Amino acid sequence: MPAATGHSAILSDVTLQVRGMTCAACVRRVEKALQAVPGVQAASVNLATEKASVHALPNVPADALKAALDKAGYPATVIDAAAPPPPQAPRGADAWPVLLGTVLTLPLVLPMVAGLLGATLTLPGWLQLLLATPVQFVLGARFYRAGWHAVRAGSGNMDLLVALGTTAAYGLSVYLMGRHPGHTHLYFEASAAVITLVLLGKFLEQRAKRQTTDAIRALNALRPGTARVLRGEQVVEVPVAEVRVGDVVSVRPGDRIPVDGELLTGRSHVDESLLTGESLPVAKAPGDRVTGGAINAEGALTVRTTAIGAETALARIIRMVESTQAAKAPIQRIVDRVSAVFVPVVLVAAALTFVGWWLYNGDAEAALVNAVSVLVIACPCALGLATPTTLMAGTGVAARQGILIKDAEALELAHGVTVVAFDKTGTLTVGQPTLTDLVPAQGQTRDELLQLAAALQRTSSHPLAQAVLAAAQGLTPLSVAQAQALPGRGVEGVVQGRRLALGGARLAQERGLANGPLAAEAARLEAGGHTVSWLLAEHEALGLLAFGDRIKDTAAAAVAQLQSRGIRTVMLTGDSRGAAAGVAQALGISEVHAEVLPGDKAATVQRLRQGGAVVAFVGDGINDAPALAAASVGFAMAGGADVASEAAGVTLMRGDPRLVADALDVSRRTYAKIRQGLFWAFAYNVVGIPLAAFGLLNPVIAGAAMAFSSVSVVGNALTLKRWRGSATAHRA
Repeated sequence: MPAATGHSAILSDVTLQVRGMTCAACVRRVEKALQAVPGVQAASVNLATEKASVHALPNVPADALKAALDKAGYPATVIDAAAPPPPQAPRGADAWPVLLGTVLTLPLVLPMVAGLLGATLTLPGWLQLLLATPVQFVLGARFYRAGWHAVRAGSGNMDLLVALGTTAAYGLSVYLMGRHPGHTHLYFEASAAVITLVLLGKFLEQRAKRQTTDAIRALNALRPGTARVLRGEQVVEVPVAEVRVGDVVSVRPGDRIPVDGELLTGRSHVDESLLTGESLPVAKAPGDRVTGGAINAEGALTVRTTAIGAETALARIIRMVESTQAAKAPIQRIVDRVSAVFVPVVLVAAALTFVGWWLYNGDAEAALVNAVSVLVIACPCALGLATPTTLMAGTGVAARQGILIKDAEALELAHGVTVVAFDKTGTLTVGQPTLTDLVPAQGQTRDELLQLAAALQRTSSHPLAQAVLAAAQGLTPLSVAQAQALPGRGVEGVVQGRRLALGGARLAQERGLANGPLAAEAARLEAGGHTVSWLLAEHEALGLLAFGDRIKDTAAAAVAQLQSRGIRTVMLTGDSRGAAAGVAQALGISEVHAEVLPGDKAATVQRLRQGGAVVAFVGDGINDAPALAAASVGFAMAGGADVASEAAGVTLMRGDPRLVADALDVSRRTYAKIRQGLFWAFAYNVVGIPLAAFGLLNPVIAGAAMAFSSVSVVGNALTLKRWRGSATAHRA
């Protein structure tokens, strides 16, 4: 591998679709071929998706990468990320080799089955040769081609094992026919059955692997092909690729929204379930943001385009899921190291089996049959598929429920999390102030206090003003005159002939009204973490308005879920101690770090990790990015700052903190499936090779076991598709 350049070098990413890979050994060869190209810094290959991801210097031409793979025997094409995915081949299009092989092989296997039942049924040698030859050299040609490329590269793969094993059985049968005409113990059925069974296994494996990419196909299917764009007074239907940022798009009821944008006119409900996992349609009004791919329900909408093409939320989601499925989990690196020596070890084992049996009883025929069985049973297909297919199934089902895992390492680490540290604002709370308390002075009513405050705030866009106006909906509005802002203090104006002011404790102190009858109540509210505003007349305080960041409805359930699993919960926030303590007490979080700067959040996470904890941090803001990067696993709430999502390994597409527990659960289940798959893959070989070496497995049974091992490993991974998170279950 070429020497790495400095950290300042700008790398480009190239993705290639690679054909001809069959096992973990192939993956290793493709990676080595790519890494040998000058300028390539890293290459990672996924057997399940048959894709190679290459990080290289910008001056490395894609043709050089393709040429390296062609030379290694693995034809490749460059995937254009901006282009739509190619159409899928019709289901069953690749079934004809299996069907033809079955038709030709069944007559060869029937005499063996009849013999097991006590009947005698023999086929002439010439007929066996006629049936077995097209299976061996037409249907089996792919194994010879791939095996030859492996030999030329000085390595081995599954195809080489199949080619050697079946050729030995076929050649032995031809030899026996020529030397002993009429010889009944031929092995044509073994060579033909092994090839047919391997082809059947690959066919079933491909069908199963297609199911693991359902999530990607479903997301790609959300991309509308056309958009209805306003051009002057006309609505013109154009390809989505021709829409530009700033264009106004018309969306009819029942249509998919073609672009990301801001809703200009119309009200409706929008189904975003495949994008966010949200089970119910979301109400949208002018000013709200809408996402391309979501389905508009009942209202006619006009949308100003804010993002197109590769910059839309849907395109970013697809890239994130694909990059995770193409990445390697740390456990896969162990498998890669094992597979690098696996095929040579198997060849040695087969050779020793042949020599051992020949020396033991002098029967070269029996020795060769047992050696063939060793070659066939040892194909490492299942070993190469166990991790990538499980990762694909796990990330796919998580994406369907609003959990985007963009880092395979995060998926593997999350199952071991022992501490979850939450940011407060926007994560456990809604992130917007709401009016929580009204305290009128003697002689005032709550409605009067709210009416007067709303009149003063009517022209303000401050978040506290919006909270007052939202609370005052339904009350008769009052007019205000001479309204003006008091910088750093509040606002004042004339309402119903009186000059009133609304502001914080500083304004009340300046006007000498802070020590009156409301002082004790103001102190109590502030101690509870509320922001307190005073409504003041010229000589008296008319009342208090207290604001708080409302706790999310699902936050308590999220914390309780984690604690019930023995996971410690911590709050890290830059907010005041009073506000933090109030939220923590309501949620049952006992460890709180308040009034901390962004760097202090990251330092606290590091201290927790140094204490031996596996720490997950959950946040949504720019100030959370350092802590997200410092954590073992970072969880970013979608809808927050983009930099937070960039720093996190997992993005939660809904602002529901219960998704944290769901993400840990899908990680735990995925990791368990990976371990199960690797166990069965190794178990087939560990048990099967000795049985074959000791003559207890004939080649046909060995071929069936090898094919079944791949299918069972992939099938085990697909059981993850039944997983359903608790957050989704509770919303359904």
